[in-house]
Amino acid sequence: MDFQIRPIREDDFPYVLAWSKDETFCLANGWEVNRSEQELYKWWLHCVHHMPENVLREGIEAEGRLVGYVDIADITDTAEVGIAIGDRSLWGKGLGTRVLQRQMAYFAQTIGITVFHAETHETNIGSRRMLEKAGFEEVSRLGVEAYLGAQVPLIQYRFNKEVKK
Repeated sequence: MDFQIRPIREDDFPYVLAWSKDETFCLANGWEVNRSEQELYKWWLHCVHHMPENVLREGIEAEGRLVGYVDIADITDTAEVGIAIGDRSLWGKGLGTRVLQRQMAYFAQTIGITVFHAETHETNIGSRRMLEKAGFEEVSRLGVEAYLGAQVPLIQYRFNKEVKK
């Protein structure tokens, strides 16, 4: 599946609203279940217009629609990456891996970041596979957090690639 990474927009909200009605997506991504449309819209506007300076959230578009988003955060000489694929029919098809690889290559080439960090839940096998396929290696297991309604251990990952000049 072809995709593009682009700025998120206000008019992406119908897709975000659809994701918010998917309980599994919400529980997997730390979203409140049964959030009111008005509250969700307010949150989305904040994401579009007021993200902190050290966080870049961009949309993942495929087949003319928003299917998820990718975050790059804590950008210094390293960065943290995160991804959410909102359209669950696309889970497990390699889209997340390709998006992460493209974003990391872009940031490596444009500002020289070669070390990226990520974190996922121990029981989130899909996310773990995605990170490993993208070249991340497990570095620690610290902390516990809710995932799909249960408290589970967190796994921290690191990607380190030298830029070829």
